[in-house]
Amino acid sequence: MMRGVRLAVVALSLSLGGCAWISNWYKGGADNTEPPAELVSFSPTLDVRTLWSTQVGVGSDGQLVKLVPAVAEGRVFAADRRGRVVAVDAASGKRLWEADTEAPISAGPGIGEGLVLVGTSEGEILALNQENGAIAWRAPVSSEVLAVPQAAAGIVVVATMDGKVTGLDAATGARRWIHDRSVPLLTLRGASTPLLTRSQVISGFASGKLAALDLQDGRLQWEATVAVPRGRSEVERLADISADPVLVGGVVFVVSFQGRIAAVAADSGRIGWARDFSSYTGLAADWDQVYVVDDQSQVWALDTRNGASVWRQDKLRARGVTAPAVSGPAVVVGDFEGYLHWLGRDDGEFMARVRVDDNGVVMPPVVAEDVIYVLGKGGSLKALKIERK
Repeated sequence: MMRGVRLAVVALSLSLGGCAWISNWYKGGADNTEPPAELVSFSPTLDVRTLWSTQVGVGSDGQLVKLVPAVAEGRVFAADRRGRVVAVDAASGKRLWEADTEAPISAGPGIGEGLVLVGTSEGEILALNQENGAIAWRAPVSSEVLAVPQAAAGIVVVATMDGKVTGLDAATGARRWIHDRSVPLLTLRGASTPLLTRSQVISGFASGKLAALDLQDGRLQWEATVAVPRGRSEVERLADISADPVLVGGVVFVVSFQGRIAAVAADSGRIGWARDFSSYTGLAADWDQVYVVDDQSQVWALDTRNGASVWRQDKLRARGVTAPAVSGPAVVVGDFEGYLHWLGRDDGEFMARVRVDDNGVVMPPVVAEDVIYVLGKGGSLKALKIERK
């Protein structure tokens, strides 16, 4: 745990809003005291084929933003920092439409209710028509948006940097409800993207709490303590849930910075198991294992039943590794030099490696129907598919 504190002391920088970010993770080195691990040689056991590639504007434009591709109904949607939103055919990469919103997009896009949703640094949500990119509505929210907006059952859900979760009417953008949560003096610059079920919003907060809200009216259904801030200084007390929660079979898997990783029952908030862990990037899960990247960029597989360690891959240390995605026989992560790494789900051994963007990859790849979609920092959007040798 103390190493995580030292990392934070080295890498955190205060912003005007009183928030902070592990900026070296975005730039590529997770800790100034440890150089990024050199890439190891191995014999690939998977072939990786690039299906198509296209450019999405300037990408993140060197900013600390959460731009992740979204896939729905045979289309891939992506955005860049300067306000460009595009839709391309998922099979061919052909550009279907492009919209220039001229907004400083800081998170998105999210998909739902026929809309493409992006949030901005100026505290605004833009809803675009999924079919043609026309702006359906714009709505103000309470502060900067660094979590991907989500939509279901007529509600658009937005988590903002001031600790609020807001429900907007999907048809008009009018506010339906708001859940207000106090924010610690010092937090990581990032926000957990809310997880939507048919009736719930499950969201992590900078306080180390995980909460379930009613999707329609925002009422609190339950709250679970994932991490308890500890230490004398504000840096030592950082316990943000900035990683996105993941739902598998009625269980929510969630991880905090300088806190714990836990399995939480979605219907009650009861914690089934928890263990000390520190992550600000995130996790993925299947029925058997939870895959999570720690604050040293080591990739772990844990047993979903009890959190016991199955394997740990430490040869990507300090490489700014992204949250993982499950892809066939492997989990795939990106790194600060723009490589994607495929690790065997059974043992964590390297199976394949491909460079996709020389500017780096900081947001996790997205997997849909056995195709991997990844958006690099420089705006390179690629679709890849793996095959066994």
